[in-house]
Parts: sequence; C-alpha cells; structure tokens
Amino acid sequence: MSEPEGNFAARLLTWFDQHGRSGLPWQHPRSAYRVWLSEIMLQQTQVVAVIPYFERFVTRFPDIATLAAADSDEVMRHWAGLGYYARARNLHAAARQVMAQHEGHFPAGFEQIIALKGIGRSTAGAILAQAFGTPAAILDGNVKRVLTRWAGIEGHPAESLVNAQLWTLAERLLPDKRAADYVQAQMDLGATLCTARKPACARCPLSTDCVAHATGRSSQLPTKKARRERPHREAWLILAEDGEGRVLLEQRPGSGIWGGLWCPPVIALGEDHAQLLRSRFGVALLGEEGGEAIEHGFTHFDLSLHPLRGRASLLAQTLAETPPVAWHPPQALRDGRVAVPAPVARYFERVAAAADLLGGHHVASVRRRSRRRISKGNA
Repeated sequence: MSEPEGNFAARLLTWFDQHGRSGLPWQHPRSAYRVWLSEIMLQQTQVVAVIPYFERFVTRFPDIATLAAADSDEVMRHWAGLGYYARARNLHAAARQVMAQHEGHFPAGFEQIIALKGIGRSTAGAILAQAFGTPAAILDGNVKRVLTRWAGIEGHPAESLVNAQLWTLAERLLPDKRAADYVQAQMDLGATLCTARKPACARCPLSTDCVAHATGRSSQLPTKKARRERPHREAWLILAEDGEGRVLLEQRPGSGIWGGLWCPPVIALGEDHAQLLRSRFGVALLGEEGGEAIEHGFTHFDLSLHPLRGRASLLAQTLAETPPVAWHPPQALRDGRVAVPAPVARYFERVAAAADLLGGHHVASVRRRSRRRISKGNA
C-alpha cells in the first residue's frame, strides 16, 4: 500500500471526528435491525428525507419480530411517500427470512446477510461495519464518487471493469479499527464535501493527493453516462366515486411502479377505459370529467396522470368490493390510513384544501378552478 493509501483512512477519520454525523437516530441506539433498516431507507434517498420515516417506522415496528408479523398493507402504509417501494417489500420479506432461518437474530456473517432479500454487497458491508464492527468495504453512490475522484478513475462506475477497480481500491483502503466510523465517514464526506456538484475541495481532508482536484477534473469525474431522452408516459387516473363519495382503489401488483400500494385504477390513454372499468371492476362512470394532469418523475421516465372522475354506477357490487379492490373515503387517502402513492395523496390534499377555501363547493368545481400542478417526486 502506498503512503497516500496508508493514511487515507486516518485522514478521513480525523475529519469525521470533527465534522461527521454522529447524532443520527439509527446510531442511538445502534442495533443490527436499526442499521439494516436505515441502510435500506437510505438507498437512493437522502438522510434528511429518511429521518422522519425511520422514526415513525421503528415506533410502529421496533424489532424484527414485530416487522415480520405485520400485515404487508401496514408495512407499505408506513413506507408510503418514501418511494422505491420494492425496498419495503424486500425488507418485509427479509424480516420473515430472519425469523425463519436465524431464530429472529440478525445474522453477523457476510454470506448470511447477503442472502437476505434486498441486500447487496455494499449494503451487507455497511451492516457488518456499523452493527458488528467488522471491517468491510462499501460502495454506495457517495463512496464511488469519492474514490473515483481521489484515484482519478476514468469510466462510468456502473461499467464492470470500473466497478471491479473501485471494489479493489475500497477493500485495500480499509482500516483495521473503527469500522463503523470509517463507513460513516466515507458516506458523510461524499454527502457534504465531495458532492456531485460544486465539491468543497478546499475543505476536503483528501484534497492534497486527490487526482481529480490536482488535474482540475472534479466536475468531470465520475464519468457521466451518455444522456438519453427520458421517456414520457401518459395514463388516465380513474377517480370513480360511489353514492357515499368513496373512491375506488385497487392494490397494485408487487412488481412495477407503486408495487403493493393502493391506487385509483391507472389505465393507459390508448386503452378503452370504459370497457376495462366494466370488465375489471364492474363499474361504469357517469358524467365523466377530466382535470389538470398530475405530473410525476420516476427514475427512468416521466408520467402524466390525467384524472378522470365521475359517479360510479355499480354493475357488479361484489366484484368491486373483493380485495385487492375496495372503496375508501377520500380522507383515508390523505391522512395515511391507506398506503397510496405520494402524488395521489397530494392530489387529494390539494382538492380538499381548495374545497375548504371555497366554502365546501363540490370537488369537481374546485378542480376546474385550481390550476396548480402536483410537484415531481420519486415516490
């Protein structure tokens, strides 16, 4: 190991002792369950967004046994709004794996951890280091950025050869002690100083031998992927209301967008929505009206949902009340009693707020007057 590599961890830990994040809720108390939960929540989500979800989640599901025993709908309801819902489904499945295969004790071995649903190599390393103090390499987005710049590694980190080079370097730099602090220090440096845009190189403890800084390439590394035009999709969001003002919801399949959440029927614009409503739900819409589109951005595409609302005529009452289809009052969609996608919840909040402002006029008239658009998100 070269001299710069030899003191890489020491410099990083010295910086962490002064500037690192040491008051995060999953650090006090620190347990394998809380570390695991935080690592899953932090995948593609920033710390500031995760903290309130984490605190609510552990209040309801304080340990693995409670989570494993919970109904999937309740787990999804406590995750709703955080996005990337496959994480919640995998977390729930993994909790049941731990109960069935490890007598309820989170395993402390790499092979056992990585065998759990939804856990990859980097997440397993983070859990080992932070929960058990085992020196283990991680390679999340922040660490990839730090190592790519420091070592001057060309190529996109997702490329197999570049990825292998980064893993080799990450493992070579591991210190023998303070495994948990070292993992947190790497993540903190990437999140606070070695950021994707406008990195604060002057305050970085690694800047003296950082290749990207020395060669003026901090903005060019990591190498960016060739940009492709984001696909745009459009669909109807069917807001069918019964005689009591309840809204028809269906539970979405486990795979695909909003997997496992409850949502008004989503039907592609090119499909015959009237026929599909009749055949799938036994419902016909009377006096259909459109509304302002709900715009939402996913990781790989943008979606425009066009609300189509009206009174529902029930052609087959039993079909429309059989799970995973149900009628729910709009209030349940706004207050978290039902796990619905965040853009849908925001839409109902907006309509309700506008209705209150206008003195309780029917939501259809409110919708026509309100021109605000739902903001994009990842949920």
